[in-house]
This record gives sequence, C-alpha cells and structure tokens, in this order.
Amino acid sequence: MTDVLRTEGLTKDFAGLRAVDRVDLSVATGDIHALIGPNGAGKSTLVGMVAGRSQPSAGRVWFDGRDITTLPAHARIRAGIAYTFQITAVYARLSLLANLELALRDRSRTRAVQALERVGLAARADQLAGDLSYGHQRLLEIAMGVAQAPRLLILDEPTQGLAESEISEFNTLIRGLAGQTTILLIEHNMNVVMELADRITVLETGSVLANGSPADIQANLAVQEAYLGHADG
Repeated sequence: MTDVLRTEGLTKDFAGLRAVDRVDLSVATGDIHALIGPNGAGKSTLVGMVAGRSQPSAGRVWFDGRDITTLPAHARIRAGIAYTFQITAVYARLSLLANLELALRDRSRTRAVQALERVGLAARADQLAGDLSYGHQRLLEIAMGVAQAPRLLILDEPTQGLAESEISEFNTLIRGLAGQTTILLIEHNMNVVMELADRITVLETGSVLANGSPADIQANLAVQEAYLGHADG
C-alpha cells in the first residue's frame, strides 16, 4: 500500500523551544491513522505543518508523492488536503447550506446537500449554524471537509465536547468514510482511537514515541507509562 502522506525529519522551533523534533510519519492511502499523545506533545503543531498553516524549521512534507513543503495552505487544499480545527470554524450567521457552499467555493448546492446528508444534518440545511449545538457544529465542520472530496482529511480533536451519543454517531460517520478518503485523526478519547484507527502514532515532547497497530500500542509499556495511564491529560 502506498503512502498518501509522508514527513521526513519534520521539525518546528519556537523561540528556542523545539515543539516538533525530527518526526518521520507515514500515512497509508485509505487508512484511518490516529495521532495521539499528552497535551503539549506537538500534535497540532505537526498537523499544522502538514496542512501548510505553518512552515517547518527543518524537514520535508510529501503528499501523493509530491514535495509540498513550501506549498501554501490554499494550494494544499486544492491538492486534496482538508483540515478541520480543534475549535469550530463555522460562520454562525449563515445557514448550514451557505457554510457548505462557501467551503466548496463553487456554490455547488448538490454537493453541499450531499455532504449535509452524509453527517445527518440535511434536515437542518436552512438553519443558522450559530443555533446548532456544539456537537452539531462539529459535524457541520466535518461536512465542510468531506464536501471537498479530499484525498486526506485531517480531524483535530473532533469529539471534543461531544456527548456520548454524539460520539457513537461520529464513529459511525468515520467508519462510513473509511476507504473513500484517508483520515489523519488527532484525538484524546482512547475509546474512539482504538475503535477506529488502523494505525496509531504516539508523540511525546515533540518526538515519535511509538507507531503501530492499536494492539501494538496497547501492549507498548513505554506508551502505557507516558500516556495511556492518564489519557485524559
């Protein structure tokens, strides 16, 4: 299986502090690949460099076999990378449908409606996004990513703030997307990670601590000591 995403020695320094330290990451096409680690481990900084929101201090980013290290964020979106944020980034005063049409940039109503159907929000298409619950706003943001038919969908803490019933719906949604797009999932909820992920990479203090299947990660003593014993941290 080929890798849709690969980083080589990816490094990010902030005023003398090394937030990401020479990370090599490979994400296979079609996989759900989870990125986990304690708060401050460098997860969001790493995916920010993958998405083009910040430039690395050193290292390279490869997408679909192409070196995109210097490519700006908007060009990476066009290349097939969609990135949803830790904090919802919807337009509160616009309808759900209008949010989707803006995300698509081509005002394609059909594709927008299909994306809302995908996440179970089609019946709310004309509702203002700001009137949604937090959980439904998260689903709307995922719909905005899905609508772009990306080759790689990056989800940054997508279950944060969701109720248990909403997490179950989220898991069903992501399983339905598996195989249609590759997913890089940054997530603290270990039940979600273990249920969904094909592969898991564990970061600690900016470096890769472990990489493997869910079973490999659960059995890894270093991971248990560093993270799994306090997965809510």
